[in-house]
Amino acid sequence: MNIAIVKLSALGDIIHSAFVVQFIKSHILDAKIDWIVEEGFEKILENNPHIDNIKTVNLKSIKKNFFNIFKEVKKIKSFSKSKYDIVIDLQGLTKSAITSKLLCKNVAGFDKKSVRESFASLFYTKKIKIAYDKNTIDRYRVLISKALEIEISKDDVLKKKPYLFYKQINKNKFLSKDNHNIILIIGANWKSRIYPKEKLITIANSLQANILIPFGNKDEKKDADFIAANTTNVTTLPKMNLDELKALISDANLIIGNDTGPSYIAWANNIPSITLFGPTPPTRIYETKINKLLKSPSKVNPYKLDKNDFSISQIKEEKIIELAKELLDV
Repeated sequence: MNIAIVKLSALGDIIHSAFVVQFIKSHILDAKIDWIVEEGFEKILENNPHIDNIKTVNLKSIKKNFFNIFKEVKKIKSFSKSKYDIVIDLQGLTKSAITSKLLCKNVAGFDKKSVRESFASLFYTKKIKIAYDKNTIDRYRVLISKALEIEISKDDVLKKKPYLFYKQINKNKFLSKDNHNIILIIGANWKSRIYPKEKLITIANSLQANILIPFGNKDEKKDADFIAANTTNVTTLPKMNLDELKALISDANLIIGNDTGPSYIAWANNIPSITLFGPTPPTRIYETKINKLLKSPSKVNPYKLDKNDFSISQIKEEKIIELAKELLDV
């Protein structure tokens, strides 16, 4: 059975959804799975033995030059030569729905009341209902289950195998052999998603651990250096690629991070984690014995997020410290 999954972006969303491929392969033994993704995000999926082919598009380039649409449509149509039996749109956007329809006539996706852009549902032949404000993992689990007529339960997902793979085999030289290793994920794509660096200093100084901070841009490096300069147990790491980041997080004892892609590598690979939520709904993952979340006091409307909600700063350092110590004991 030839299956294409369309999940174009972004990093965190792809991580949230990629758990499905191991269950598809376990239920449909002859399944061949291709994943369609935006250029630049394919690295998070690389080396996954359950994905047969990763095929990239560059739909973002159309915003800069509209005439690129013809090049991208031609590319997508060339993918259809794989003769897919079904395409599953996990994105739920108009662009992902059109991409899916160009790949195959038989397309499954969310119905118009379960998707961010209701117009997208017009392109689906199989429309699955699950409320947009439900847990993100549940939405993907139910969509895949109903699209392929297989049963993926919540308990199955809780028992999932790690599903982000990497080639990095040499242990990171910054990891301690004699102490707990904690990774701080300090950045995010909105400023209101970022936990204050001053509070992270308090947390770091309260934990007897080797604490490492990777960074993705100049602002994050500046903040990482500030935290390191005001602590004795924090190190700013060198610039890392995604393969190195996956390997680092998968070797750590605990991840503390904002609601952003790199934080979810921990959940994907069954590494203890604390994820901090402010202006976004705390329904991005399943909370487990080792994967915890802390939400600020603000109420979040999942249909209309408020980028000016800076309530994440109200999450008390003491709660994070206490939870971190509990997870390190586990």
